[in-house]
Amino acid sequence: MSADPDPLCPRPRGLVRGAVLTLVFAGVLATAAATGALPREDGEERDPRAGAGDRAVFDRAALHRVAAEAVADGKSGKQAAEEFVSRSGDRWGAVYDRREYAEFEESLDGAYTGVGIFAGAAPASRAEGAGAVRVTRVRPGGPAERAGVRAGDLLLSVDGRSAEGLSVSEVVSLLRGDGVAGSAVALRIRRDGMTWTQVLRRERLVTDPVSVSRPDPRTVVIRVSAFSKGAGTKVREAVRAAPPGAGVLLDLRGNSGGLVDEAAVAASAFLDGGLVATYDVEGEQRAVYAERGGDTGRPLVALVDGGTMSAAELLTGALQDRGRAVTVGARTFGKGSVQMPSALPDGSVAELTVGHYRTPAGHEVDGRGIAPDLPAGERAEERARTVLSGLGGGA
Repeated sequence: MSADPDPLCPRPRGLVRGAVLTLVFAGVLATAAATGALPREDGEERDPRAGAGDRAVFDRAALHRVAAEAVADGKSGKQAAEEFVSRSGDRWGAVYDRREYAEFEESLDGAYTGVGIFAGAAPASRAEGAGAVRVTRVRPGGPAERAGVRAGDLLLSVDGRSAEGLSVSEVVSLLRGDGVAGSAVALRIRRDGMTWTQVLRRERLVTDPVSVSRPDPRTVVIRVSAFSKGAGTKVREAVRAAPPGAGVLLDLRGNSGGLVDEAAVAASAFLDGGLVATYDVEGEQRAVYAERGGDTGRPLVALVDGGTMSAAELLTGALQDRGRAVTVGARTFGKGSVQMPSALPDGSVAELTVGHYRTPAGHEVDGRGIAPDLPAGERAEERARTVLSGLGGGA
């Protein structure tokens, strides 16, 4: 997942709120479980480490038929849909019940109820066994951090249910529980050969996906952890508030994606209109454009890594292809598929892959990622600042 506890991934929200364009490019919650790659839980997110992107475009009509037939036979439409999705080859497809989908919608607003744990699939080992789930990050100030839970801890069970054999998504769902603030959840944790039980109480947590710092008079660092609602506007405001002549270091490392509309608004902070990305929805070609009036002269460096995915890759590709930014870091994740929600007969909702997007120069991202202009490892931020200085910004 990404750096801050705000799980996101793209898809149009027309189903619930009628938004004109809100493609969310990442399969959230349940689906990413199989890959250990996305956000789910109370805003908890997983480290994105999946392999090549799925090229399947889902047959939504067939899914609806399967779900409707199950309901007519007195069976679970959601379960039938899940089985259909699992056999389809759509690795980003997911099916949610009403509550799960409402929680997902809520997370897009930057609020959630949980304990502040980011979970990921742990590498199998003799000591830990298969299907282990590891804490990859804890939210600063959240219940987990206050209780002493650390990144690297192994989750053995949640409320007495063993995590062995469960997907990351299932464990995250257990962590989230009924989503009621104040409810307790007991975690069985292992660290350095020691095992203990820790009881946490879920809290209502609000996240800010954009943070701004000024390490020196000529550098503004804008870190975007996810493109939740309002993130694009905050980026644009931060650029407008930057001192004259100061360069911008746009830190997209660990950004798991989010709302494409928000990524487009963020692009508008640096571009004077024009193309941000093209994408297809079941064969129909569409495009995303930036608004006019962005700051096109300020020095800009975008910092990316293997956790930069989805909508964050869309922004990276636009800035790189249009020569607006120098990109520094590591190849991005490679999540360029488009998911759309479909309401099923029993009220559940399926997020299905319906197409793929490309950068302004026509480069595909799905399964490939974006190679930075200047590769950099552990000292990527230091190198990025050096490059920014060379462009006329930074100390």
